[in-house]
Amino acid sequence: MRYLWLAAYTDIIESLRARWFMVYAMVFGGLVVILFAFGLAESRIMGFTGLSRLLITYIQLSMAILPIFVLITTVRSVAGDREAGVFEYLLSLPITLGAWFWGRVIGRFFVVFLPVFVAMLGATAWGLLKGVSAPWHLLVYYTGLLMALAWCFLGIGMLISTLARSADVAQGAAFVVWLTLLLFLDLILLGVLIQEQLPPETAVGIALANPMQVFRTATMMLFDPQLVLLGPTAYVILDSFGQTGYIVYAMLYPIALGTLCAALGYQYFKRSDLP
Repeated sequence: MRYLWLAAYTDIIESLRARWFMVYAMVFGGLVVILFAFGLAESRIMGFTGLSRLLITYIQLSMAILPIFVLITTVRSVAGDREAGVFEYLLSLPITLGAWFWGRVIGRFFVVFLPVFVAMLGATAWGLLKGVSAPWHLLVYYTGLLMALAWCFLGIGMLISTLARSADVAQGAAFVVWLTLLLFLDLILLGVLIQEQLPPETAVGIALANPMQVFRTATMMLFDPQLVLLGPTAYVILDSFGQTGYIVYAMLYPIALGTLCAALGYQYFKRSDLP
């Protein structure tokens, strides 16, 4: 355990010094500034005003930005160290492969989630200073969803990083994975449903295997409990899960998927020829 936390601490320090982290933090901090500048904290939509409206918009933007940032920065973790010849040095140290690998996972999760969480806290603190009531239940709910989404794509990124033989290949694969999941939100799935005449349950099952779709639907459910925006699809989801059941699913499924991908990546990493 000591070496695991040392590996996590080392990864955190390295990431905080990297330029990509500065860009990453500025993106999410800039999102909050832009949303305040456009007056979203004072606007109203479907009964949501103030910080509730701002957080809803912020979470929708994070759905598109967070996964690609996590993937692109994570896939270089193992593949980049392999290209740099770090593993030869690593094998000479008194640290197990498991401690190094999972230490990198824990450290990277802290780094990728920190700017997202700090941006939400900053928005809440600014709203309180302006006399706007803070939607604490919304903040807790969205924090849990963002943690699950970040962990999911972190696990996927670690799996890609262990499978790829170079950092360039890993980044290309990460972009393809993100683009595929993004397209399967609506466009491709709708086309398959129309052409193949799939049963609604099958189409919804395919959609809910996509962690980005799970996240998107879960964020919609808070301000649209009946999922009216999804049309007839909502009946399949609500009949199968119920509102509470789907929220639990939206929290647990991405975490389980990310953990599975990271575990598969570790098994391959442990058995592969590291140099």
